[in-house]
Amino acid sequence: MSPEDYDEKAIRALASARLLLANGDIEGACNRAYYAMFDAAHAALLRSGAQINPAEIRTHSGLIGAFGKHLVKPGLASTEIGRSLNQVERIRLLADYTGEAIDADKAVWAIDQADAFLKTLAFAIHK
Repeated sequence: MSPEDYDEKAIRALASARLLLANGDIEGACNRAYYAMFDAAHAALLRSGAQINPAEIRTHSGLIGAFGKHLVKPGLASTEIGRSLNQVERIRLLADYTGEAIDADKAVWAIDQADAFLKTLAFAIHK
């Protein structure tokens, strides 16, 4: 997939997160917020020109690690957005796998983080 394909997936996932939250699906909203960030990170890595082994970014932890190594560490992305990617992933894992209740405020925060992440990486967000 191209960076533009990942951009489009990220934009759709963020829009879905908002719709899911509006319809009371907090866990689904957290999931989609994370995937918006995951796809945006993938696009940014592809655009960066960094020499990345495709196997390295096949997993969530691999992609997040590569984002830190190739974009945050050299200063191409801020530590704050790198940190928010990790935090929203943790919320997504809770929402998807533990059955632990996630409060709506956490979902709103995750969506806000995803929105800022995409904007920071220079995506055109259509609200």
